[in-house]
Amino acid sequence: MTIYVGNLSYQVTEDDLTSVFAEYGSVKRIKLPVDRETGRMRGFAFVDMASEAEEAAAIDDLDGAEWMDRTLKVNKAKPRDDKKPAGNGWGKERNFSERY
Repeated sequence: MTIYVGNLSYQVTEDDLTSVFAEYGSVKRIKLPVDRETGRMRGFAFVDMASEAEEAAAIDDLDGAEWMDRTLKVNKAKPRDDKKPAGNGWGKERNFSERY
């Protein structure tokens, strides 16, 4: 069971999130993505809870709640699309002999 938490403060830590979500049940894992270039938090997180009931309670109570001067966006995480990057030619095998 994974929850998406958006509009987070850039100062939030895993411990902060764990303490908030632990009120609703067992927190199995917290993922706080960071920007590859800047190393700065991206403003969202994923929280894995032990059961769907715990997940539902956290979503119901926390979606739209004010926390760290932000209005949280909390919902069930959607599966990631396995989209391929736009075809700009990089990484593609080309046969130039056909053209010349």
